[in-house]
Amino acid sequence: MWRLLKRVLIGKPLKTADEGGQSLTKFKALALLSSDALSSIAYGTEQITTILITLSAAAMMYQIWVAALVLVLLAAITISYQQIIHAYPSGGGAYVVASTNWGRSAGLVAGGSLLVDYMLTVAVSTTSATEAITSAIPSLYKHQVLISCIIVILIMLLNLRGMRESAAILTVPVYLFILVILSMIVYGGFKIATGSIQYHAAANVGSPVAGMTLILFFRAFSSGSSSLTGVEAISNAVPNFKDPKSKNASHTLAIMAVILGFFFGGITILSFYMGIAPNTHETVLSQIGEGIFGHGLLYYVLQMSTALILAVAANTGFSAFPILAYNLAKDKFLPHAYLDKGDRLGYSNGIISLALGAIVLIQIFGGKTNSLIPLYAVGVFVPFTLSQSGMIIHWRRNKGKNWQLKSIVNFVGAFISVALVIFLFLLRFENVWPYLIVMPIVLRIFYKINIHYQKVAKQLKVAEEAAELTPIHHFDGSTVIVLVGGVTRVTARAISYAQSIGDYVIAMHVSFDANPEKEHKISEEFRKEFPDVRFVDIHSSYRSITQPTLRFCDVIAKRAADRNFSTTVLVPQFVPRHRWERVLHNQTALRLRAILNSRQNIIISTYNYHLRE
Repeated sequence: MWRLLKRVLIGKPLKTADEGGQSLTKFKALALLSSDALSSIAYGTEQITTILITLSAAAMMYQIWVAALVLVLLAAITISYQQIIHAYPSGGGAYVVASTNWGRSAGLVAGGSLLVDYMLTVAVSTTSATEAITSAIPSLYKHQVLISCIIVILIMLLNLRGMRESAAILTVPVYLFILVILSMIVYGGFKIATGSIQYHAAANVGSPVAGMTLILFFRAFSSGSSSLTGVEAISNAVPNFKDPKSKNASHTLAIMAVILGFFFGGITILSFYMGIAPNTHETVLSQIGEGIFGHGLLYYVLQMSTALILAVAANTGFSAFPILAYNLAKDKFLPHAYLDKGDRLGYSNGIISLALGAIVLIQIFGGKTNSLIPLYAVGVFVPFTLSQSGMIIHWRRNKGKNWQLKSIVNFVGAFISVALVIFLFLLRFENVWPYLIVMPIVLRIFYKINIHYQKVAKQLKVAEEAAELTPIHHFDGSTVIVLVGGVTRVTARAISYAQSIGDYVIAMHVSFDANPEKEHKISEEFRKEFPDVRFVDIHSSYRSITQPTLRFCDVIAKRAADRNFSTTVLVPQFVPRHRWERVLHNQTALRLRAILNSRQNIIISTYNYHLRE
């Protein structure tokens, strides 16, 4: 049943040889990897105006200057990541750049920030999509968290089907959104030029605004810079492109940046000119669309396309997170499970982990996008700072053509990024303080995992000289303890197998029935069937099987070890024909193996008896 459901949801397994067919063209990569950055225009301008409106309606004039500074940062970041794509074509983005140029610790800060940030990417995208839906259908407002979680699960299943299929499906909503927003900006500009839309800005550009401070300006800038989240995703996913990978990835990044810059600038100008103010029940983009298209079909197409791209924007995280997790696992800072590819040639464990993390964040923050955005921005700009400053070191070390000019571009990006991080902590500390708790925990996990793998590698390393290879155990005179639940065909087969591998066989049974006659009956029945095998019955007053078993095995193993003999515990179990039938039986064998695994001087073996019906 599970296999059938898995095939329906995910599809049939792909051969390893089919991996080349999963590579992305620029057309599909723009849809798959740019949806996060492009979708951020749905809330970027709104984040700016939400800060400025706290002073006055007139202060919203400064959204034009804030947007201009954001576009400068976008240009610097785009050029910087194009350099990273060519310099580090293996992917990994900020993690690889920071590790190579700043050292392992800085790389882990960048990698850990991005891992958390990709979870926030999924959470922010889905909650924003839900807000777009509830703006059009207010009756769904109270179900925001549930809707967001359902969207995450659907996108997870889509990605588990493979990169090629997900890119093909996501092409439609991404390019629909591009077409609709382009139409809205052009049509809005036409209506402004013809006087159909009146000028409603509370203050003209350049007019003095009472109470405006530099701190408020930079607070708006730090919030508006959330529009740049997702720009780094292409540099993390360079291996997913068709050859020439670096060239195609760089071109895709440039196309995305041009579209993002035009859309962000256009929406900000429309918002200012139309005097749009943010409110809790309708997004700024929704108000702009209603002002340009009216409340007819085109307005609902805008809301639908916005909801779709915000939902699929989460897919950027699903594309980049597994590759970043792969690079960290390859360097032994994450479990090796993240190195494994699933049936559809995707890193399934990374995809599932990302979905679970995003759902937890949605639950914690109650599906509120505004609560997630500041933490989201910190997770982006810390790696931005490390990668761009790391590229300055890269150019100084490797030189190359026009390296001084490239370093200046990286310096501008790094300077603005580090300023943003400082502003976020100084001005939005109430929203970003969890970063200071989460990151040390993440780093400690990285180092603990790495230390574990180092210890394992050291212990498993084969000695270089044969003389160093000495036998650890003598297996002559080995004792085999067979754990017996009753006298069955499984028991008989297990006893027979134990006698074939051991010199001394003990059958051990744990009883906790209040009726001693019943247990005595089992003992007699066993001795009748197996007269040459020692039978030990241990009564458990507290109905525990594992602890009496462990104590008995410890005693036998110690006696055997004193004589330099080995001890094997054989755990018999029957295997039902159908997977679902396993839930109908207790998991005693599993519990026994788990507790016995703690003993170094005991060998654990399982005897499987497969049922035919």
